[in-house]
Amino acid sequence: MTTRRMAALRLDIPLEMAQRHDLPSRLTEAELAEIENNPPDWLVQSRANRTGKKPVWVELRCDVCGFSEAARPKKWWPAFTYLTCDDHGADELPEPAAGLSRTEVDGVGTRFIGIVDETP
Repeated sequence: MTTRRMAALRLDIPLEMAQRHDLPSRLTEAELAEIENNPPDWLVQSRANRTGKKPVWVELRCDVCGFSEAARPKKWWPAFTYLTCDDHGADELPEPAAGLSRTEVDGVGTRFIGIVDETP
């Protein structure tokens, strides 16, 4: 069985769209394969309307331990130099290059901190 969230990931649609179009909370692999092979009109239209500017889902991966999760990207996220789980310290990452300052961004995904090294 596949959850609605995992189905949204595989179909590359927002979870809200999966709910709006009544995808069940659990699907069998056969049901999901049927949707992928014969997409309903709303899914065909959604894919046709995609501009490709912003991905629907991104994979967040901790640069220290490798933990990962899929998340919907936010407009306010800068380009991260590193991503770490919230249980790692900044001392576990390489120091910023000479002349760069480091900023931490909380609230990335469910448990990540984004690290941005940039010129001051």
